[in-house]
Amino acid sequence: MVASPMRSYLLCYAGHETPTSTPSSLLRSCGQKSPMRIVLCYDVIPRHVEQIAVAAPGADIVAAGQEGLAVALLSADVFCGHAKVPIPWQDVVARGRLRWIQSSAAGIDHCLVPPVIASDIVVTSASGLFADSVAEQTLALLLGLLRGLPVFFRAAQRKEFIRRPTRDLHGATIGIAGFGGNGRRIAELLAPFRTRILATDVFPHDKPPHVEELWSPERLDDLLPEVDVLIICVPLTERTRGMIDAAALARMRRGALLVNVARGPVVVEADLVGALQSGQLSGAGLDVTEVEPLPADSPLWQLENVIITPHVGAQSTRRNDNVTELFCENLRRYTRGEALLNMVDKRLGFPAPPDRQRLF
Repeated sequence: MVASPMRSYLLCYAGHETPTSTPSSLLRSCGQKSPMRIVLCYDVIPRHVEQIAVAAPGADIVAAGQEGLAVALLSADVFCGHAKVPIPWQDVVARGRLRWIQSSAAGIDHCLVPPVIASDIVVTSASGLFADSVAEQTLALLLGLLRGLPVFFRAAQRKEFIRRPTRDLHGATIGIAGFGGNGRRIAELLAPFRTRILATDVFPHDKPPHVEELWSPERLDDLLPEVDVLIICVPLTERTRGMIDAAALARMRRGALLVNVARGPVVVEADLVGALQSGQLSGAGLDVTEVEPLPADSPLWQLENVIITPHVGAQSTRRNDNVTELFCENLRRYTRGEALLNMVDKRLGFPAPPDRQRLF
């Protein structure tokens, strides 16, 4: 039985400890007598629903849409999507039916709430799934800043044909805070520009040869004074919220650039504005902001050294196809009682190696 698909998508987290095999709670739901009920809330089209039906024969599949999600989750066994509306997670958990959340997004901060953390609900993320797109977005923002595109765009509107100074990417020192799937792919794209790359990550292992140093997050203060560009790729957790504040910005080289393709609240926006206005930073490329949509009265709109894009870093013509392929692969593993891909460790708020991997 398949409900008519509706447009939308999801974001979520879970998993107490990162399991090495599928938890027994999932196996119980796979062996239940009533049909497994799968609730979808991302931009599915009929062929996506058909793919999911093939991966989970006999399942009830409901494309709930954001408007119907809160109610649909109360009777869901499996949820794939991105909740952008308030969800009564306490009630969902109390029902005891939901066993697994497959996030259709890499960031899952909105559902890492106490009831879910304390429950047996397993969450898998789309970590690494959009790394190519995020890396392209990063490169667009960075090159736009270095080559002065905001200035030249404004000059073109005034029909001014005047040369202005520009900066180079070749030979620059780049710092990447967060070296998961997105950070690693960004480093791959930047390496051919003969850049010097430094990075930090909670798992400072498996340093690729094109990265000079890969440190733990505790050494971010050592990285900041070294870089011409800071690229932020960390997930939003209690540890990373507000980590780029006035003190961190003051440690950076005067005139450095900042690019945020992670989550807006990782940066204290008022401190960022101050650093941009004072010249401590010469520019910022922001695909995310502290509040989204960015309020019309934000001073960021008025700064000529800022490029703002509306959280489109993960957009791709194949995004929903890739989400569906990941979900179907995990559904097949789920029904066979095998370990799921991209299992989230609740203590961390994201998948830990080896569960964190490049999928497509």
